[in-house]
Amino acid sequence: MRSQERVCEIKQGVVAGKLESVSKLLEKALEKVGALPEDEQDAIASQILASLANEDAWKTRFAEKRDVIRRMAREALEEDARGETLPIDDLPG
Repeated sequence: MRSQERVCEIKQGVVAGKLESVSKLLEKALEKVGALPEDEQDAIASQILASLANEDAWKTRFAEKRDVIRRMAREALEEDARGETLPIDDLPG
């Protein structure tokens, strides 16, 4: 399949509702990716999926640790109020 045909197929998939809402920038990226050989397309797709999975994992971890993060933030603010912190410019290193 020629790359131009592949780009049209990708656009048709978007129009057909496989991807309901695609930004102009993502559409432009898909056009460029669609012009690449299939193995390169797969490599890029794998990177995107891994990045999204990693983002989801971080969101899950932060959601599970919300109380701990709030407690740590509260403690940091209390330490600062007591004068137990230094301005960032005064830190060594």
